[in-house]
Amino acid sequence: MQPTDRGGFATDHVQQFHKAQQPVEQQPVAQQLHGQPAQVVVGAQPTVMAGSPGVVGVGFPATSAVAALVLSILGIVGCGCCTAIPGLIIANNALVITNQYPGHPDAGMAKAAQIIAWIVLGLTIAAILFYVILGGGLLAMGIASESTGG
Repeated sequence: MQPTDRGGFATDHVQQFHKAQQPVEQQPVAQQLHGQPAQVVVGAQPTVMAGSPGVVGVGFPATSAVAALVLSILGIVGCGCCTAIPGLIIANNALVITNQYPGHPDAGMAKAAQIIAWIVLGLTIAAILFYVILGGGLLAMGIASESTGG
C-alpha cells in the first residue's frame, strides 16, 4: 500500500492510477509562429512583441482598443450613447497605455475608437436638440393658433 495525499493509504489500484495521472506543474512554453508577433506573459499582464520573428522586439502591454472600437461602431449602427460612452471610456484607458509606449500597435485603433465615440455623442446631442427645438416650435405654433382662435 502507498500513502495518499490525505494521510491514508491507497488500497486499490484505481486510487494509485488517479494519483499517477495528476499533472505535473510546468512553466508554459512560449511558442512563436512564423510571421506572427510573440506574446510574452510578464507577471499577470500579457504583452505583445513588436517586430519580425527572430528579431528582438519591444514588449507592449495589452489594451482593450478592439473592444472600444467595436462599442464605438455599434454606437453608429444604432445603439447611440448606450455603447458610445463605454467605448469612449475604454478608448481613453487604452490611449493612456499607448501614450506611455511610443509605437504601440493599438494606438491608432484606440484613437479611432475615441474619435468615432465623440462623433456618435455629438450626433446624439444634435438629434436631441433638434427634437427639442422642433417640439418647442410645434408647441408654440399650437399655442399661438389656439389664442387666435384658429
